[in-house]
Amino acid sequence: MLVERGIQVMNFEVVGEAYAIASNYLQGTGAIAESPAPNERLIEIIVKMVQHGESNKIRLANKAIAQFEAQLAA
Repeated sequence: MLVERGIQVMNFEVVGEAYAIASNYLQGTGAIAESPAPNERLIEIIVKMVQHGESNKIRLANKAIAQFEAQLAA
């Protein structure tokens, strides 16, 4: 994520890669259906973490999976 003069720019490549990892896992477990449209809730989770400073795609994916599964259980 880049910050210049108070403007925050999202690193879409990291978001996309983390989403791909998390969605592949969640589709494999049956938590989300295979669909050409992205899962909005999963994207929201990942974007919020990136906005809070997380930039490692593997860590993002793992945390997003855990949070997504916790929301399903609740």
